[in-house]
Amino acid sequence: MLRATRTPHESMYNWRKLTDVQKQEALELRQSRHLPWHSPPHLDFEGARQYLISSACYEHKPIIGTSSERMTECESSVIQVCEEFCSHIYAWCILPNHYHVLIKTDRIKDLRFGLGQFHGRSSFEWNGEDNRRGRKVWHNWFDRRMKSERHFLATLNYVHHNPVHHGYVEHWQDWPWSSAREYLEQVGHERAKTIWQEYPILDYGSKWDL
Repeated sequence: MLRATRTPHESMYNWRKLTDVQKQEALELRQSRHLPWHSPPHLDFEGARQYLISSACYEHKPIIGTSSERMTECESSVIQVCEEFCSHIYAWCILPNHYHVLIKTDRIKDLRFGLGQFHGRSSFEWNGEDNRRGRKVWHNWFDRRMKSERHFLATLNYVHHNPVHHGYVEHWQDWPWSSAREYLEQVGHERAKTIWQEYPILDYGSKWDL
Protein backbone atom coordinates (compact mmCIF):
# COMPACT_ATOMS: atom_id res chain seq x y z
CA MET A 1 0.00 0.00 0.00
CA LEU A 2 1.20 3.51 -0.76
CA ARG A 3 2.15 5.35 2.41
CA ALA A 4 1.28 8.95 3.08
CA THR A 5 4.18 11.30 2.49
CA ARG A 6 4.40 14.91 3.44
CA THR A 7 6.50 15.93 0.44
CA PRO A 8 4.20 16.70 -2.54
CA HIS A 9 6.99 16.30 -5.08
CA GLU A 10 7.27 12.63 -4.07
CA SER A 11 3.57 11.94 -4.24
CA MET A 12 0.63 12.17 -6.65
CA TYR A 13 2.08 15.42 -7.97
CA ASN A 14 4.61 13.31 -9.87
CA TRP A 15 2.25 10.51 -10.86
CA ARG A 16 4.36 9.57 -13.89
CA LYS A 17 7.33 8.82 -11.63
CA LEU A 18 5.45 6.23 -9.59
CA THR A 19 6.16 2.59 -10.36
CA ASP A 20 3.52 0.43 -12.04
CA VAL A 21 2.99 -1.34 -8.71
CA GLN A 22 2.40 1.96 -6.90
CA LYS A 23 -0.03 3.09 -9.58
CA GLN A 24 -1.94 -0.19 -9.33
CA GLU A 25 -2.11 0.12 -5.54
CA ALA A 26 -3.50 3.64 -5.86
CA LEU A 27 -6.08 2.45 -8.38
CA GLU A 28 -7.16 -0.44 -6.15
CA LEU A 29 -7.51 1.90 -3.18
CA ARG A 30 -9.72 4.23 -5.18
CA GLN A 31 -11.83 1.40 -6.65
CA SER A 32 -12.50 0.00 -3.20
CA ARG A 33 -14.72 3.02 -2.48
CA HIS A 34 -17.30 2.00 -5.13
CA LEU A 35 -18.13 5.55 -6.18
CA PRO A 36 -21.33 6.23 -8.13
CA TRP A 37 -21.42 7.38 -11.72
CA HIS A 38 -24.43 8.45 -13.79
CA SER A 39 -24.19 8.27 -17.56
CA PRO A 40 -25.00 11.44 -19.55
CA PRO A 41 -28.73 11.42 -20.34
CA HIS A 42 -30.73 13.26 -22.96
CA LEU A 43 -30.48 16.71 -21.42
CA ASP A 44 -33.47 18.63 -20.15
CA PHE A 45 -32.54 22.23 -19.42
CA GLU A 46 -35.74 23.00 -17.55
CA GLY A 47 -36.12 22.73 -13.78
CA ALA A 48 -32.92 21.61 -12.08
CA ARG A 49 -29.76 22.96 -13.68
CA GLN A 50 -26.46 21.45 -14.70
CA TYR A 51 -23.32 23.02 -13.23
CA LEU A 52 -19.58 22.60 -13.39
CA ILE A 53 -18.32 22.85 -9.82
CA SER A 54 -14.62 23.67 -9.42
CA SER A 55 -12.36 24.35 -6.47
CA ALA A 56 -8.62 24.86 -6.12
CA CYS A 57 -6.08 24.72 -3.35
CA TYR A 58 -4.57 28.02 -2.27
CA GLU A 59 -1.91 29.12 -4.76
CA HIS A 60 -2.57 25.81 -6.53
CA LYS A 61 -0.28 23.97 -4.15
CA PRO A 62 -0.68 20.17 -4.40
CA ILE A 63 -2.10 19.76 -0.90
CA ILE A 64 -4.67 17.15 -1.99
CA GLY A 65 -1.94 15.16 -3.72
CA THR A 66 0.18 14.45 -0.68
CA SER A 67 -0.83 10.78 -0.81
CA SER A 68 -3.11 8.37 -2.62
CA GLU A 69 -5.12 8.06 0.61
CA ARG A 70 -5.78 11.79 0.66
CA MET A 71 -6.68 11.86 -3.03
CA THR A 72 -9.17 9.05 -2.48
CA GLU A 73 -10.51 10.70 0.69
CA CYS A 74 -11.08 13.95 -1.20
CA GLU A 75 -12.79 12.18 -4.08
CA SER A 76 -15.09 10.21 -1.77
CA SER A 77 -15.99 13.27 0.29
CA VAL A 78 -16.75 15.50 -2.69
CA ILE A 79 -18.92 12.82 -4.29
CA GLN A 80 -20.70 12.18 -0.99
CA VAL A 81 -21.65 15.85 -0.69
CA CYS A 82 -22.80 15.93 -4.32
CA GLU A 83 -24.91 12.82 -3.80
CA GLU A 84 -26.74 14.54 -0.96
CA PHE A 85 -27.65 17.70 -2.87
CA CYS A 86 -27.59 16.68 -6.56
CA SER A 87 -29.95 14.57 -8.63
CA HIS A 88 -27.21 13.59 -11.06
CA ILE A 89 -23.42 13.32 -11.04
CA TYR A 90 -22.18 13.19 -14.62
CA ALA A 91 -18.41 13.46 -14.32
CA TRP A 92 -15.65 14.37 -11.90
CA CYS A 93 -11.90 14.68 -11.67
CA ILE A 94 -9.74 15.12 -8.56
CA LEU A 95 -6.21 16.43 -9.15
CA PRO A 96 -3.42 17.11 -6.63
CA ASN A 97 -4.36 20.80 -6.38
CA HIS A 98 -7.97 21.18 -7.58
CA TYR A 99 -11.12 19.33 -8.56
CA HIS A 100 -14.02 19.54 -11.00
CA VAL A 101 -17.49 17.96 -10.76
CA LEU A 102 -20.24 18.14 -13.38
CA ILE A 103 -23.64 17.79 -11.71
CA LYS A 104 -27.35 18.52 -11.89
CA THR A 105 -29.15 20.10 -8.95
CA ASP A 106 -31.93 22.41 -7.90
CA ARG A 107 -30.19 22.92 -4.55
CA ILE A 108 -27.09 24.83 -5.60
CA LYS A 109 -27.05 26.94 -2.41
CA ASP A 110 -27.18 23.81 -0.25
CA LEU A 111 -24.44 22.25 -2.35
CA ARG A 112 -22.24 25.32 -1.87
CA PHE A 113 -22.78 25.09 1.88
CA GLY A 114 -22.05 21.35 1.95
CA LEU A 115 -18.82 21.69 0.00
CA GLY A 116 -17.86 24.63 2.19
CA GLN A 117 -18.23 22.39 5.23
CA PHE A 118 -16.04 19.75 3.56
CA HIS A 119 -13.41 22.38 2.82
CA GLY A 120 -13.41 23.41 6.46
CA ARG A 121 -13.13 19.85 7.76
CA SER A 122 -10.44 18.84 5.29
CA SER A 123 -8.41 21.98 6.00
CA PHE A 124 -8.37 21.16 9.71
CA GLU A 125 -7.59 17.47 9.20
CA TRP A 126 -4.91 17.89 6.54
CA ASN A 127 -3.15 20.72 8.33
CA GLY A 128 -3.02 18.53 11.42
CA GLU A 129 -1.60 15.63 9.43
CA ASP A 130 0.99 17.90 7.81
CA ASN A 131 1.79 19.79 11.02
CA ARG A 132 0.79 23.03 9.28
CA ARG A 133 -1.79 24.64 11.54
CA GLY A 134 -3.01 27.95 10.14
CA ARG A 135 -2.13 27.11 6.54
CA LYS A 136 -4.74 28.20 3.99
CA VAL A 137 -5.79 25.09 2.09
CA TRP A 138 -8.62 26.15 -0.24
CA HIS A 139 -8.93 29.28 -2.34
CA ASN A 140 -11.18 29.51 -5.39
CA TRP A 141 -14.62 27.88 -5.46
CA PHE A 142 -17.12 28.55 -8.20
CA ASP A 143 -19.96 27.05 -10.22
CA ARG A 144 -20.67 27.53 -13.92
CA ARG A 145 -24.18 26.80 -15.20
CA MET A 146 -24.42 24.86 -18.44
CA LYS A 147 -26.06 26.94 -21.16
CA SER A 148 -26.72 24.29 -23.81
CA GLU A 149 -26.18 20.66 -24.68
CA ARG A 150 -23.04 21.63 -26.61
CA HIS A 151 -21.72 23.49 -23.57
CA PHE A 152 -22.49 20.48 -21.39
CA LEU A 153 -20.75 17.92 -23.60
CA ALA A 154 -17.70 20.11 -24.12
CA THR A 155 -17.54 20.44 -20.33
CA LEU A 156 -17.85 16.67 -19.93
CA ASN A 157 -14.85 16.27 -22.24
CA TYR A 158 -12.99 18.99 -20.37
CA VAL A 159 -13.44 17.31 -16.97
CA HIS A 160 -12.24 13.94 -18.20
CA HIS A 161 -9.36 15.46 -20.16
CA ASN A 162 -8.11 17.54 -17.22
CA PRO A 163 -5.40 15.08 -16.01
CA VAL A 164 -4.05 14.97 -19.58
CA HIS A 165 -4.23 18.76 -19.87
CA HIS A 166 -2.12 19.13 -16.73
CA GLY A 167 0.38 16.49 -17.79
CA TYR A 168 -0.31 13.78 -15.20
CA VAL A 169 -1.21 11.07 -17.71
CA GLU A 170 -1.35 10.55 -21.47
CA HIS A 171 -4.81 8.98 -21.58
CA TRP A 172 -8.03 9.85 -19.73
CA GLN A 173 -8.58 6.38 -18.31
CA ASP A 174 -5.11 6.18 -16.74
CA TRP A 175 -5.92 8.70 -13.99
CA PRO A 176 -7.52 6.87 -11.04
CA TRP A 177 -9.39 9.78 -9.44
CA SER A 178 -11.96 10.58 -12.09
CA SER A 179 -15.04 9.09 -13.74
CA ALA A 180 -13.26 8.72 -17.10
CA ARG A 181 -12.75 4.97 -16.84
CA GLU A 182 -16.42 4.36 -16.01
CA TYR A 183 -17.48 6.79 -18.74
CA LEU A 184 -15.47 4.96 -21.40
CA GLU A 185 -16.76 1.59 -20.25
CA GLN A 186 -20.35 2.86 -20.35
CA VAL A 187 -20.46 4.71 -23.66
CA GLY A 188 -17.69 2.81 -25.47
CA HIS A 189 -14.51 4.17 -27.00
CA GLU A 190 -16.06 4.88 -30.40
CA ARG A 191 -18.93 6.92 -28.93
CA ALA A 192 -16.52 8.73 -26.60
CA LYS A 193 -14.29 9.50 -29.58
CA THR A 194 -17.26 10.90 -31.50
CA ILE A 195 -18.28 13.10 -28.56
CA TRP A 196 -14.67 14.30 -28.22
CA GLN A 197 -14.51 15.26 -31.91
CA GLU A 198 -17.96 16.87 -32.09
CA TYR A 199 -17.65 18.81 -28.83
CA PRO A 200 -14.00 19.90 -28.56
CA ILE A 201 -12.80 21.74 -25.48
CA LEU A 202 -10.73 24.20 -27.56
CA ASP A 203 -9.53 26.87 -25.08
CA TYR A 204 -11.99 25.87 -22.36
CA GLY A 205 -10.60 26.85 -18.97
CA SER A 206 -7.61 28.70 -20.39
CA LYS A 207 -8.19 31.78 -18.21
CA TRP A 208 -9.01 30.10 -14.91
CA ASP A 209 -7.75 26.48 -14.83
CA LEU A 210 -4.02 27.10 -14.40
